[in-house]
Amino acid sequence: MKTVEIKKKLINEINLSNNKNLLEEFYYYLNQDNKSQIPYKLNNEQITAVEEARTQIKNGEFLTGEEADQDIEKWLNR
Repeated sequence: MKTVEIKKKLINEINLSNNKNLLEEFYYYLNQDNKSQIPYKLNNEQITAVEEARTQIKNGEFLTGEEADQDIEKWLNR
């Protein structure tokens, strides 16, 4: 289902609902979600770190979750 279709269905359901608690919760959830989409301002050092990390990933320089867990176990001498 496309985003436009979902929005139309949600608007329709909202218009049909008389459940104040549900509508307030839904409003609160959407309001919080929209606030969380505000982009972060990164300083030059952070931008450089992100670029470096992306390059490392492209070059295959990363660990899988399992490999990272194994390294941690070694560090903890387990």
